[in-house]
Amino acid sequence: MLFDTHAHLNAMQYSEDVTEVIQRARDEGVSHIVVVGFDRPTIAGAMELAEQYEFIYAAVGWHPVDAIDMTDKDLQMIEELASHPKVVALGEMGLDYYWDKSPKEIQKEVFRQQIELAKKVKLPIIIHNREATADILEVLQSENAQEVGGVMHCFTGSVEVAKQCIHMNFYLSFGGPVTFKNAKKPKEVAKEIPLEHLLIETDCPYLTPHPFRGKRNEPSYVKYVAEAIAELKGVSFEEVAMKTTENAKKLFGINR
Repeated sequence: MLFDTHAHLNAMQYSEDVTEVIQRARDEGVSHIVVVGFDRPTIAGAMELAEQYEFIYAAVGWHPVDAIDMTDKDLQMIEELASHPKVVALGEMGLDYYWDKSPKEIQKEVFRQQIELAKKVKLPIIIHNREATADILEVLQSENAQEVGGVMHCFTGSVEVAKQCIHMNFYLSFGGPVTFKNAKKPKEVAKEIPLEHLLIETDCPYLTPHPFRGKRNEPSYVKYVAEAIAELKGVSFEEVAMKTTENAKKLFGINR
């Protein structure tokens, strides 16, 4: 049993073969997938897949890169979808200082609005962080985000930052980079932080793990992430698969 906690099967990269991609995931032991929507088209795609497949769930939110495009109507849509039985989290949300499409202050405001909404609807949040760690932590603390907790998606921070996130009721999720030879920080964190605080993901179609790096990622490859963590920790693959699945079910309130 493997739980891919962050996938974008709603991306155009799967427009021609999503059914086959999902079947390969099942064949490789993937029991649950969360498909993440982060703007109008991808939210619609996430909902469609979640309604079509029993083992696929949806997260709905607004990406920081596109924060400048979010309207009150979009926030209302996210709130309405939050009550859907297959929606298990809000996100991905956060801050992205790599791209400059949306000004930082607008990103922060949209981030804060979504945290407030998450507290209102009582759902965990999925955090996107790119080159914005200090500000992410500040917003989470000031908005009392530990009330709902969530997951630091594709975590690449230090052990010290990892401990701060755990203290705020957040899991750390690892994807393809933990399999890369030169990924020092993710490997250090995966090795040092106890399994009860970890999740696994693909972020497909991006961040494909070794040995398929450079090709399109897909949920079946989440097993390579679990294998890398098992090797770093000196435990069995089965233990990592079981514990990270258990963690994800607990976080997302899934009981099947």
